[in-house]
Amino acid sequence: MRYNLIYAAREPNRASVLLEALGRNGFSITVAHKAKEVQGLLYQGSCDLLILGQELMDEEGIAFLKSLRTRGPTKKLPIVALLESPDMMLDHGRETGHPQGRVSARLAFFQMGADECLMINQDIQECVARVKAVLRRTLVHPQEEVLKMGEIELNLSSYTLKVKDREVPMTSKELDLLYVFLSSPNRVLSRPYLIERVWGYNYFGSPRTVDVHVRRLREKLGKASRFIHTIPCVGYKLVPS
Repeated sequence: MRYNLIYAAREPNRASVLLEALGRNGFSITVAHKAKEVQGLLYQGSCDLLILGQELMDEEGIAFLKSLRTRGPTKKLPIVALLESPDMMLDHGRETGHPQGRVSARLAFFQMGADECLMINQDIQECVARVKAVLRRTLVHPQEEVLKMGEIELNLSSYTLKVKDREVPMTSKELDLLYVFLSSPNRVLSRPYLIERVWGYNYFGSPRTVDVHVRRLREKLGKASRFIHTIPCVGYKLVPS
């Protein structure tokens, strides 16, 4: 099963090793630098978990977390804080009810509603395990095991594809690409966006890599490829029948 994860931080490169590990463990990752970007992504309704850095480009992480926890749609969104240091002190004690005014960053994020707090230099495998544990605790309605559109049937548990009940062999990148299409119907997906979702934000290859994989995906889908429309000079769009 694939999960949609948003990582929001001023300097996302500092968490590149963790994000790569999460990508290998069933997460499709979107990176955002600003709170406004995160709000736009959340509005689209395709986020299973948010990893929030201590600072974003336009807002402090603790303030953004507070605002998310006061809104209906994001009150129960699984949120993991990724902090620089557990000993850093923040002037947010009064906001969280602490009488001293200054509290540790870890305590402040927990008091504001974070489901977990990780350190940026923490053991990577432990971080992945803790992120998965948050999902197990918080996801009341897990994703459907199968995504269907017409004769296309993508099994999210076994990550296999069937077209007209016939299993079609696919590479992992082709399956990831198809997953992004199926989970974003009627939305124009630019090449840079697809690069970030499928190959990761630190991929430095040519955007034409997307075109090559879309061509191969269409060949394997056969007549079912009619759902994938090319948007000239931009990217692609999946249009349901």
